[in-house]
Amino acid sequence: MFVVFDSPRRLSDDERLHTTAENADSSNVTTAIPDGGPGWTIVAACSVITFWFNGWSGAWGVLQTALLSSSLSTTTPATMSFVGTLSIGICVAFGLFNVRAMLFFGARNTALFGMLLLGVGLITAGFTTANLGGLFGTAGALTGVGSCFLYGICNILPTQYFSSKLGLANGLVKAGGGLGGTVLSLSLDALIRHVGIAWSFRIIGILTLATGLPAAWLIKEREGAKLRKSEFVEWSMFRSVPFTAVFIAASLATFALFVPPFFLPLFAKSIGLSSSTGAGLVAGFALCTTTGRLIAGPLCDKIGPVNMFLITMLLNAVSMLAIWPVSSTLAPLIIFAMLNGVANGAFFTTMPTVVGTMFGPGRAAVAMSMAITGWTGGYVMGAPIAGYLLQAAGGKVDGGVQGVEVYRPAIFYAGGVALVSSFIVLIARVAMDRKIVKRM
Repeated sequence: MFVVFDSPRRLSDDERLHTTAENADSSNVTTAIPDGGPGWTIVAACSVITFWFNGWSGAWGVLQTALLSSSLSTTTPATMSFVGTLSIGICVAFGLFNVRAMLFFGARNTALFGMLLLGVGLITAGFTTANLGGLFGTAGALTGVGSCFLYGICNILPTQYFSSKLGLANGLVKAGGGLGGTVLSLSLDALIRHVGIAWSFRIIGILTLATGLPAAWLIKEREGAKLRKSEFVEWSMFRSVPFTAVFIAASLATFALFVPPFFLPLFAKSIGLSSSTGAGLVAGFALCTTTGRLIAGPLCDKIGPVNMFLITMLLNAVSMLAIWPVSSTLAPLIIFAMLNGVANGAFFTTMPTVVGTMFGPGRAAVAMSMAITGWTGGYVMGAPIAGYLLQAAGGKVDGGVQGVEVYRPAIFYAGGVALVSSFIVLIARVAMDRKIVKRM
């Protein structure tokens, strides 16, 4: 059994999918959604929450570089990246349980518990910086479980409060994560230099609890959007060609998403740039993800979320295949970080909007949880595969000066996956309507 919402929303003709009978069912139509009002408080609270759990994962590359250069210098980049990917992998692996937790404990209690686990995980990680197993348990597993509870809530609640402005609402929520990656990348670099890696973990954990718990307290499900039990997984959704294609495309895309932020600091050192410059690149990347998350929302509302998803994946692929492999100096590397950051951020706004407009809030909770669970393989293995390719090409563990060549196999792997993903999105778009210029 699973949970969906009784209060669906009214879909426009352009948003309506005709691929299955379920999608056209009148039970997915309502006018009760306020499209604002108290929903903006929910958006603000969710934005603060994503600031911490998305920001933490986005800034992992800075911590990874510092750990490889000091207390865990004998560890390979591929193994170290597993700590970060374990956290984000757990975050999505149990996506099918997110809404069920909301049913039994309520959205507010679920958010409070998730934020508590995230903060405690970061604080305890500060006591395990010289122990790889300890980092897997704290910075990996504990923060991942906490993020799992938080991620589901931040994807689902906007569908209860917004209809025609759903893209904008999702964009504002996801922008918090991009801003978090920017702030934490710069902050962690400064903290590591002044107080060390251990206290950097602890300070970030304390700040997470101090600001995240009040935000979680503001979480509230909309009156009238009562929860009811339904099937744990709705297999009938896969009868829809567009949904199936989007599901596969997003699952593939996640193999590429975390390669740039995880390896940009190491890459910067490899071409002779300082650690501060590497942290600045990750911060700039994260800032551009904020831009991508913000602009993708209104663009989803204007040109259609599936169209926006296709543009997003094409930009992601082109930036990695055409710019990153020749970025042997700072200038092209900045251009890459900007363009790929925008595409990366747009993905996280576009996906929940695509699913929300396909199925409406009545089924979006299950559909989005299914989609998120499909990201597990990419979240866990995407960056480590790049690390193994780097290692096989002769990449140095300490990130010493080597040049671009050793990184190209990893870069082409990530860019190639993004390109395949974009082709599958195109299949979804054509299956919905062959008129490419139509809003969809």
